[in-house]
Amino acid sequence: MIHSNVKRVILLIFDSVGIGEAPDAYLYGDIGSDTLRNVAKAVGGLKMPYLTWLGLGNLATAFGEPILGVKPVSVPLSAYGKMIPKSPGKDTTTGHWEIAGVILDKPFPVYPKGFPPEIINWFEKAISLKTLGNKPASGTEIIHELGGEHLRTGYPIVYTSADSVFQVAAHEHIIPVPDLYRICRIARSILTGEHGVGRVIARPFIGVEGGFRRTERRKDFSIKPPRKTLLDFVKKAGMSVTGIGKIEDIFAFSGLTESDHTGDSRRTMESVIRFMKKDEGGLIIANLIDFDMLYGHRNDPPGYARALEEADKMVQDLEAIMKDGDVVIITADHGCDPTTPGTDHSRENVPVLLYGSPIKHNVFLGARTSFADLGSTIAELLGVPANLDGKSFKDKLLKN
Repeated sequence: MIHSNVKRVILLIFDSVGIGEAPDAYLYGDIGSDTLRNVAKAVGGLKMPYLTWLGLGNLATAFGEPILGVKPVSVPLSAYGKMIPKSPGKDTTTGHWEIAGVILDKPFPVYPKGFPPEIINWFEKAISLKTLGNKPASGTEIIHELGGEHLRTGYPIVYTSADSVFQVAAHEHIIPVPDLYRICRIARSILTGEHGVGRVIARPFIGVEGGFRRTERRKDFSIKPPRKTLLDFVKKAGMSVTGIGKIEDIFAFSGLTESDHTGDSRRTMESVIRFMKKDEGGLIIANLIDFDMLYGHRNDPPGYARALEEADKMVQDLEAIMKDGDVVIITADHGCDPTTPGTDHSRENVPVLLYGSPIKHNVFLGARTSFADLGSTIAELLGVPANLDGKSFKDKLLKN
């Protein structure tokens, strides 16, 4: 193990909090997407005092327009920069895997016209049920469209999106959640090879016709990473690797020593605090889902802004329990600009802020050419040998 004065890394992934279109955004129909800046404009400015002091305003200004309400400060308390996506695609799995040091050669398959008959027929035969839907759709819209028919027939609703996902929605009183999970595991076993979608997602909902709502018992069944990620290397080195939120789903449990499958962002941060209070080294990796799930996909800029301001307060709460040798990192996996047409993810660069007792203040990291640079950096900070795709920037970070 390589010597390092960093004992633990707390990696917070703000799901979908992008900061400007990636250089190849035109290939994805995402010209003009800029989640952070556009949300700030839509609500007349953001109030994020803690991330302001960390240097979020400096980061934004260094790469173009400032974020309205988030001004640069004279001495940011972090090392800051942005990361450019290198893997093809703009989905959650691709983004998280790239952060963890695995750059994909080809994108996961997508189905803009729905799934082909051979997939649906095979799935229906395997679960002994017909299905409804089989088209790209918003999750909230499709349960309102087909939820009544689902109640009458008992058939699960299958749908997809611009992402590589096979989603199965069912009312909890018609197909109980354990049965829905079983159905999704069957789908996961079918969707391999050329049809190896990034995620199969269980989407339980409740309510009556005209008032359906999704519950927090969603569960993702991801395809396994094609090779070892940062998580595997840290675990192999004998350190703890704790996944919080949907991390266990995204990495198909690979590389984890502990997991807490929380629901919303607040419960995720409460879990982060509980694990930080343990005197353990290693890696805590958490996904804060509200930005994406509740507001980005629903084109709700005010809600997105509230989530950002709440996250600012929650991150500040970590300061009181950070130990000597802790490094907190804030980044994102893609964009999901709620101010642009459509409800899908956007191909964006993401911010990266690193701070803690071992990290220098006011270090400008520039534009990293892949998210994987962060995975390689974390491995070096923890002193863990790792064969990952990115280029470490550890040499810019540490105090003497």
